[in-house]
Parts: sequence; C-alpha cells; structure tokens
Amino acid sequence: MSKVDVLLGLQWGDEGKGKIVDVLTPKYDIVARFQGGPNAGHTLEFNGTKHVLHTIPSGIFHDHVTNVVGNGVVIDPVVFATEIEKLQAKNVDVASRLLISKKAHLILPTHKLLDAASEAEKGKSKIGSTLKGIGPTYMDKTGRNGLRIGDILSNNFLEKYNTLVEKHKKMLTHFHFEYSLDEMEAKWFEGIEILKTLTFIDSENYLHKAIREDKKILAEGAQGSLLDIDFGSYPFVTSSNTVAAGACTGLGIAPNSIGSAFGIFKAYCTRVGSGPFPTELENEVGERMRKEGNEFGSTTGRARRCGWLDIPALRYACRLNGITELYMMKADVLSIFEEILICTHYNINGIQTDEMPYDLLDGKVEPIYTSLKGWNADLTKIRTIEEFPQELSDYIAFIEKEMEIPITYVSVGPDREQTIVR
Repeated sequence: MSKVDVLLGLQWGDEGKGKIVDVLTPKYDIVARFQGGPNAGHTLEFNGTKHVLHTIPSGIFHDHVTNVVGNGVVIDPVVFATEIEKLQAKNVDVASRLLISKKAHLILPTHKLLDAASEAEKGKSKIGSTLKGIGPTYMDKTGRNGLRIGDILSNNFLEKYNTLVEKHKKMLTHFHFEYSLDEMEAKWFEGIEILKTLTFIDSENYLHKAIREDKKILAEGAQGSLLDIDFGSYPFVTSSNTVAAGACTGLGIAPNSIGSAFGIFKAYCTRVGSGPFPTELENEVGERMRKEGNEFGSTTGRARRCGWLDIPALRYACRLNGITELYMMKADVLSIFEEILICTHYNINGIQTDEMPYDLLDGKVEPIYTSLKGWNADLTKIRTIEEFPQELSDYIAFIEKEMEIPITYVSVGPDREQTIVR
C-alpha cells in the first residue's frame, strides 16, 4: 500500500506551495487539498504565464493527475466558478480532472457578510481576515449548522439554505452593517449550477481505495503552520488545521497512511494582516525586501510585512509536522543584500530561548541575530547547485545545521524551471 505525502507551508502562508506542487505533480497520480478555502492563493508560473488558484488543487494543469478537493476545504461557489472559467479558457479539461468531497462545506453569501461585519466591529483589534467568509463557515461547521456539497443533491437543498440564511440575518442585526443580498445570491446560485456539472465523491472512500491500489498521492496544504488554529499565533490565525495532522481529518486518511512531509519556507519571512512577527523589518530594509520579492497577496493584493528568517519559528513548525525534507523558496530575493541576518534565538523579558513562547505578544520578544555574508549575485539564471555562490551554500548549510533536516529544493525565481534540486 502506498503512503500519502504531505506538502505544507512552514511560515505564515505565501511560501510558494503552488509552485512546488506543480514541480512535484508529475510524480503523483492524485493531488488533494485538505483544508482552507478561497483565502488561499497558490501561484504557478510556467511558459511565461502566471496562474493563481484559490480552491482547486495545483495539480490541475497536468492531464494525468486527479485533483481532489477534500472534506476539510470550504468552498465558495462564486470563486470556484470563476476559477473553473479561467482554467477552461486555457483549455484545461477541469471536469475530467477534478473531484469534490460531498462532505466539504459551502460558503454562503451571508457567511461573507458576517465576516465583514465582525471584522469591522473589531476596529483596531482586527485579526486581518481575508473577508472571504472562511471563519463563519467553519463556525457553522463546528456549530453543526453547515451546508455541505452533498446537500446540493438533496430535494430540500433550498429549504436548508433558507434556514441557515435566516439564522445569519438575525445575527447580522447585532451589527451596524448595511448590506444587499440579492445580487450576491444570484451569483451564488449560478455557481451552484456550475458545481453540479462536476463529480461529487465520498473522498475518504476514494482515497482509501487509491492507497490500496498503490496510487501516489500528494496532500496539498494551504496557508502556513504558524496560522494553524491550534498551534499558530492565536488569535491571529486561520480557522483550520494547517499542519500535517489536518491532512488526516481533512481527507479522511489514517495517521499511518502519511509518508513524507515536505516543508516549504521562504529564505526570509512574510506575513499578511495583523499578528505577531518577531523579525519584522519596519524600515527601509523591509521595504526593499517587499519590493524585490513583489510581496503583495495573490488573494487580497495586500502588501505583506517582511523580515529576516526566524529559526525558532521554523524549527517549531518542522517539529509539529514531522518534516522530512525542506524546500527553500525565493533565495533570489535576498541577492540585493550585502549582509543577511538570521534569527537564532529570542530574548523574552531578559531570558534567552530558542523555543516558541505561548504568546508572542506577551512581553517584548526581541530577536537575537547571527550575521552572514550575502551572495550579492543574480541567481535567476542558475540551473545547477554547482553554480551557487559560496555565500548561498553557506546560508543553506547554516539552516540545515539548525534544523537537522536536508534542504532538497532551492527556488531562484517564479518559473517552473527556476527550481534547483540539491
């Protein structure tokens, strides 16, 4: 029987998972998304064209691969329909390559309204929601009120929908929030009709059978480990389990079915929205990093906060996920610096530690840095490790020593070709 490999982001999301899934996909028969929703933005670039996926797994561009949207994912029919249209315009045969779990939950227009109303009410204590309705949908899921993909096929779907919408409308009366639902609903039901043209499955049965048949399966995570609902920088987190364990609950596979765990991290750190960020550079260096890395959200367009690599946070994420291989992204962005800093420890209220504290906001967390010489050379044309500047090799060796995990891929640009195997 085969094992399911898991691919995860190890920081606050935006690590470059879409690109790596695309690079790895030729080795797999099935790529399955296991959590999150359209708050994800997985960017793939090949043949000079950029593609951004939000809910559909990143294996969709390969005709031999089956793509599964698992039960742990929340689906917005409007976003989903738009994604499908864009793929079809590029001659991607979506219907033959995509399967959706009947147990995946639906994001309603009123979920998005509740998200916006709740975030507006918080004022300065906003968590930085993408306002895609993800949180309220997961709340209905755990509150046992949710609508699922399988409900679309039931005779009383409209009745179930209206019951939930009425509940949401009552909740919205508690906010000073004006809204118009009619136009949103019309688009939503158009999206439902497009969803009906796809194949709905019991994904746990499908994947169990695929494992027994020795199919090669890759579970694709969204967001990053430091945004995990349990283990992230709570409350500035997402609404799902973004760690490897989430693949079990988000796809219905047993823990002993997990094989390798591939962890993706940027050569530096970024974060979108609110929340703690120990190595953040709120200065000209951070601005240069943002500009060079084009650090603007692929889902929201928001400017990302930037900072040096954080080893305690990275080690924490590796341990949570049982990472077996590391993939370092965007090494080319650091080419502009003569000196590169790496945070190896935190100073928290005068005590030095290399472990993640319970609350990064509790007391002053001061990063302790080690300085390394920058490579200060264009990496984008490099295609073999023999061409790496010595300083880049030193940077990689430093991280490997700290993590005790090999870095097997290094990305030196956005294109599929700019991914070097070590």
